[in-house]
Amino acid sequence: MALSPTRRAAALVVVGAALLAASYPPFALPVLSFVAVAPGVILLRRFEQERDLRGALRWGFWYGFASQAAVLYWLVVALWHFTPLSALGYLATITIFGLWHALLFWFVTRARLHLPTVPLWVVFPVAWTAVEWAVGHQGDIRFPWLGLGTSLGDAPTLVQWADMAGARGVTLWLVWCNVMVVEVLLGEKGEGRGSFRWRPGAALLATVAVAWGYGVWRVRTLPMRDVGTVGLIQPNEGFREKWDPGHADSIVAKLLSMSRALEAERSPKLLIWPEAAIPGYFFEHPAWPTAIGGLARETRTPILTGGVYAEFRPGGSVDYFNAAFYFDTTGRWQPYPVYQKHFLVPIVERVPFIPPRWLQLKWFGGFGIGRGLPLYASPLGRFGVMICYESAFESLARGYRESGAEFLVNITNDAWYGRTAGPYQHAAHLVMRAIETRAGIARAANDGISELVDPLGRTSIETGLEQEAAVAGVLRTSDVIPLYVRWGDWVGTLVVLVTLGLAGVLAVAKWRAGRI
Repeated sequence: MALSPTRRAAALVVVGAALLAASYPPFALPVLSFVAVAPGVILLRRFEQERDLRGALRWGFWYGFASQAAVLYWLVVALWHFTPLSALGYLATITIFGLWHALLFWFVTRARLHLPTVPLWVVFPVAWTAVEWAVGHQGDIRFPWLGLGTSLGDAPTLVQWADMAGARGVTLWLVWCNVMVVEVLLGEKGEGRGSFRWRPGAALLATVAVAWGYGVWRVRTLPMRDVGTVGLIQPNEGFREKWDPGHADSIVAKLLSMSRALEAERSPKLLIWPEAAIPGYFFEHPAWPTAIGGLARETRTPILTGGVYAEFRPGGSVDYFNAAFYFDTTGRWQPYPVYQKHFLVPIVERVPFIPPRWLQLKWFGGFGIGRGLPLYASPLGRFGVMICYESAFESLARGYRESGAEFLVNITNDAWYGRTAGPYQHAAHLVMRAIETRAGIARAANDGISELVDPLGRTSIETGLEQEAAVAGVLRTSDVIPLYVRWGDWVGTLVVLVTLGLAGVLAVAKWRAGRI
């Protein structure tokens, strides 16, 4: 029995959500990236045929809501550590995605109805990528988590050209590929009888071949060099135990002990501890920086560690930051600028649009926003730091590389994700950051995944989840400064301008129609 139009639309939304979720880690199914948004394409073709703008708005919302609900389910698990109201934060997040997709579906349908000479394979990829850009630039609630381009991180050979166009360029291509798949399967009229269905198929295969060919060539020819051995400390401290004052000294002692053992075994030239490894302020625990500096001085190995940092203001107020501290081989840290996290997790680290001083909260939504991109000089070369989900922001990694960073460091605490897809999705961003910047990246996570990523997006010494680990390996980087670093996110800028241009044309057409 044939499904009703409503049930058919609902089925496409469910299938689309399942395909999109399965295209991301921990699933290693890169082929799904080429069909992940095909159900959305089929829905749009139907709305165009039926001239149903209201349907596009309504089902676009449910498409975005359901697909992101499936991808981001781990938010409830993660935020539960902070408040049982985490379900509301999750609901708000996927609702915002739903609203963006409602606007996307409505805009694409309207553009196709009033500008029929602009094909779907142009307007949909452009508008989708523009929405992806907008999600990453919406002020205090920006959340550029897993653009579609990042879903191909498990097939790095196919995305080596991100060194020219960035992850956003890969997104644009993948959405276009999805439209081509639908054209192959359903034809141009959506009735299964479209002529010349071999043409979109041939175009699709040709672009895949070009992307693959460029990737193979880049893998063979990219000049890389070893910067030296990097040690990664993964203490696997539970969320509640970490912030138990009675447990704080033992946490620092554990980090020191694991570092000494790794130093004796592998003699790394740089030790990296994870985000918030130090469970308190140095000014309240002066013995901690003394002990860390003593280890760095004794072993002649600099240490980078995450922690919290306070800046005292006139009048007695205090700004505190999620921060990173660098101890050089002499054991000093104060001559160096403290890196203060720029991009804060909404609600958890900063309540959107509300000054922290209004809240008077210590650990919930009151962190300050950092400024500046300090580079730390180490025996391995100069490096910049990204804390936690800052790895999702391509502008930060690009800014470091443009400023002269030879490699990058990502420190994070993913213990609050639990054994969900969250840690795997989080780590996947670094594949694209490494390719975009052609820089090696070292990642130290509290409970996994700690790893090294080379400039081709390939990972090594990858640790498991929820286990103690002290690992070391040779980090590789490249001195090549790619086009993407020089030009920035030009694809994002281009699709936004094209989308605004199309919107302007539609607005003028409506105004003229109203005057007739």
